[in-house]
Amino acid sequence: MTQLPDLCSSQTTDNMTEAEQEVEVNGTEAEDEGQDEQDTKQKKQTRHDGGAADLERVTDYAEEKEISAANISSAVAQFGNQRNKENELRVAKEKELQMVQVKKEDIELIMNELLVSKAHAEKVLREQSGDVVAALEAIISN
Repeated sequence: MTQLPDLCSSQTTDNMTEAEQEVEVNGTEAEDEGQDEQDTKQKKQTRHDGGAADLERVTDYAEEKEISAANISSAVAQFGNQRNKENELRVAKEKELQMVQVKKEDIELIMNELLVSKAHAEKVLREQSGDVVAALEAIISN
């Protein structure tokens, strides 16, 4: 009977050894699979990090750039000056157009033929130096 326990104990040892071997093999396989997954994740992260790095470079540049109050006030002043010049040019043009003599009959003719407002007909007629035909053509072309 002592042989049976010896056989059983040797089989148990053999079984444990096989189980340990399986664990080691399975553990190694699991580690290999885990390693492959980590490599894949790192590659994906590297791709994504590349885009993030580009984005950071752009945002870093914008963050480092400071806007001073003097620059802002000078820009506002430039816009104001430009607006004033445009207004002066517009007023000068309107004064020049007011000097052009137009007939009421010509304004009424344009209004009736093309169904435009009196102000529009008068403006176009003045821009065309009182020429009715040129005014009609200008309104039609626009």
